[in-house]
Parts: sequence; structure tokens; C-alpha cells
Amino acid sequence: MPVNSGSSSPYPSFDEVVRFHGHTCPGLATGYQASIAAMKALGVTRPRDEELVAIAETNACGVDAIQVVTGCTAGKGNLIIHDYGKHVFTFINRENGEAVRIQTKQPDIPERASLHELRPRVFSGTATDEEKQAYHSLMHTIVKKMLALDPEEMVTIEKVTVQPPSEAEIFASIPCECCGEQVADARTREYEGKKICIPCFLRKTGTT
Repeated sequence: MPVNSGSSSPYPSFDEVVRFHGHTCPGLATGYQASIAAMKALGVTRPRDEELVAIAETNACGVDAIQVVTGCTAGKGNLIIHDYGKHVFTFINRENGEAVRIQTKQPDIPERASLHELRPRVFSGTATDEEKQAYHSLMHTIVKKMLALDPEEMVTIEKVTVQPPSEAEIFASIPCECCGEQVADARTREYEGKKICIPCFLRKTGTT
């Protein structure tokens, strides 16, 4: 069944994802479809806590869709980003250890060629107003066509065996003995017998 933004879907709508991200784009639609495909493959719904883990091999727009749809977020510690520049995502169900690796595909959408042609001019600031308008119109058309596909048509799904990362730890906060700012105890460094934060440690030792 094609994904849409209607209330009948058990997943957050694409409109919700756009509101979180700030704009619509093919990358966001890719992450949206990949997230739904993964959850369907694992037979899970959006968890309340860290039951699901996502490992993203990019830090691009699609990661925001993953946060909204799957509930895997940086703040909870169940979203891990390795920026390899690849739209590939691994999802792990902590409850049963099942995991899938999602490789995204480029569906055959004719408008992509025109979009790629216009992109350099739009991002360099040399595009005319008409070209900018055409670019955004093409982008919305492409996104609409992507969302009309079944999520499984957008990705390749591979079952994998992956050791899930440790669950997020909660640390006590203490004042840095150099700048006085609060810092997680486990993230301090020892310097001349004092517990100081990492930025202060780097300044004191002249390292980067």
C-alpha cells in the first residue's frame, strides 16, 4: 500500500516529518520510506524508548525522517551516525536481536535529470527566479512520486546480524574545575589533579 500522509497510516505522516525538518526534499522522502520499510521488515511500531536502534551511514536530510518515524534519536542514544556519505541505514530490534540493513535505491523518476541540472545554479546563487521556481516545483513533483511508491520499492532490505550498542548511560554532572560549567563526570579529563571539561583540557594542553 503506498505511503501517504493520511490518518489511516500507523506511521507519522510525511507532513509531520517536514515540519520537524523544515522543508521537503527527496532526501527526506528517502529517509521516510526507508524508515517505514525497516519497521515493517522488523514487525515493530515506533517505540517509546530505546527498543529500536538506528545506525545511519550519512548525516543528510533522511536522518531527520528516521528520528520522527522510528523514534531513534540522538538524545536517547539510539541513533548512531557514521557519516560515510551513503544512504544506508541499519535498524536493530533490541527485544529479539533482529536487524535489517536498508540500502536506498533511486527510483526511475524522469524529473531527476532536470533537478540535477538546476541544482548547481540554485546552490551557487546564480539561478534566476524562474530557475529557482522550476527547481522547487521539480523537487515537490519528485517527492510526491517517491511517496506514491511502496516503501519496499525504494529500498533493498537485507537481514543482518549486528551487535546492538550499549544503552545510553546517565551520568552525574559536576562543575568543571577550570571554567565552572557543568559537565558529565564521565566526560571530564584529569589535569594537574583537577577534573576539567574537554574544551578546557584541549586549551590547557594545546591539543585539538
